[in-house]
Amino acid sequence: MELLSIAALVIFWASSLGILQTYLFYPALLRAFTSDRPPVRSPSEWPSTTLVIAAYNEEDVIEEKIENSLELDYPDDKFDIVVFSDASSDRTDDLVKGYADEGVELMRIEGRVGKTECQNQVTSRLDSDFIVYSDANSMYEPAAIKRLIARFSDGVGCVVGELRYSDDSDVEGESLYWRYEQAIKKLEARFHSLVTGNGSIYAVRRSSYVPLSPGGISDFAEPLAVVSNGEKIDYADDAVAWERTGESVESEMSRRIRIVTRCWNTVTEFTELLNPLRYPRFAFQFISHKILRWLSPLLLGTAFVANAVLLLLDANPIYTLSFAVQVLFYFSAVLGWVSERYDVAIPGPVHVTYYFIVSNVGMVLGLWKFLKGQNIVTWETADRTG
Repeated sequence: MELLSIAALVIFWASSLGILQTYLFYPALLRAFTSDRPPVRSPSEWPSTTLVIAAYNEEDVIEEKIENSLELDYPDDKFDIVVFSDASSDRTDDLVKGYADEGVELMRIEGRVGKTECQNQVTSRLDSDFIVYSDANSMYEPAAIKRLIARFSDGVGCVVGELRYSDDSDVEGESLYWRYEQAIKKLEARFHSLVTGNGSIYAVRRSSYVPLSPGGISDFAEPLAVVSNGEKIDYADDAVAWERTGESVESEMSRRIRIVTRCWNTVTEFTELLNPLRYPRFAFQFISHKILRWLSPLLLGTAFVANAVLLLLDANPIYTLSFAVQVLFYFSAVLGWVSERYDVAIPGPVHVTYYFIVSNVGMVLGLWKFLKGQNIVTWETADRTG
């Protein structure tokens, strides 16, 4: 019995510390060890830049995206727009061709090879100084491209912009999660380097681009490749792209499964970045922000079970309180599910806990797919009706 108590004690506190590290201690430590950055200065002459838009069956939004791109504030003689179509089967290609006279180029990639391989093929054909990667449903603010490019400096190979969600979002938890992530990215940029990109808005120095494995997730793998080559990832929080969130919390689960499955597959190609002896600051960031985050559903489960065992073996009020907090948290997530399923009005924080649990279920299913040797290379266009 004593051995069981010790094991439960170790598992509970190790799991709890892992959860606290990724969600609380990590941003707190970043804040404690960061300082203000110098102001950004625009270059005396803007370099050549290509905006690459990823599209697969985007007939509902592609014209809006192109119109948005044509209105961006960047010198026309230094700015090109390329749309790659991953073997679209709807009217996407025809709609893009309608803008050929305005300088928009369509590159159709046959075979449905996935976003990453499309990006490899398109990038190999470009010779501009910088490349900005975007999704078809991401609408940029006018100065977004200039603000991305202005962030590049010596030693910076990739700059990530800020994704914001429109106010008509129905998924409160997702919007809250992104605000939390944006705060962490600002701190990471001041501490050392971002850990990941954002497929909606990020830029890479053309000379820094590394061709990727088709199975990798491009906006995660490319920044990691840049770091592996000795450069950093910066953050331009004033380079803003806007999107609508998914139509439901359940749609977030399928997205999370796809992302986490591909991210674990990508991690296997960059395991050297987890070595604190070679990359002391980045390894700390990588493990704290990503590895522990993706393992958080397992840590939550082991903490709950170990807490239940400790409650049976030890009447210490600490374990009674911690168990009660966990039960209350999961109960609120159940209420969030009821609210979502039956359209019942329930306070916002309940929706946040429900989103958190759905997201964690998606993460553990993504991990399971990875452990079974599976990957998800292609993507499906989200339903944006309604």
